Amino acid sequence: MTVLSRIVDLLDAHSTPTAVSAHCDLPCGVYDPAQARIEAQSVKATMEKYNASSDPDFKVRATLIKEERCELVKHHLWVLWTDYFKVDHLKEFPNLHDLFWMATKSAGDAKKTNDVAVADRLLSEIDAIAEIFWATKK
Repeated sequence: MTVLSRIVDLLDAHSTPTAVSAHCDLPCGVYDPAQARIEAQSVKATMEKYNASSDPDFKVRATLIKEERCELVKHHLWVLWTDYFKVDHLKEFPNLHDLFWMATKSAGDAKKTNDVAVADRLLSEIDAIAEIFWATKK
């Protein structure tokens, strides 16, 4: 018998399965809409810097950065939507699906423009999602 197999046998002999449950994948504290908001603020700041510049090379770089940040906004929103929010949340907040749909669409729209109003709309939609998120944490 190897040392490893002895350790495994000892652990098996002394362990009792414990049932656990959680409403999310990991204990709460892992998810936070602030991640999406920080990226959306970067989108807005990049748009503002793009609009203030006359340097074509800077504008290309700003566009690339803005598009990356837009994708990160969508990523963080989808993680919240698919991993944190559950059916009970949708029952309690029936507009939740539409809020996520609009916010992810706004993130996509922000990739196509340097209109700061689009970034402001995105931030507003994320704030609405965050309000619901924090209400579910009470």
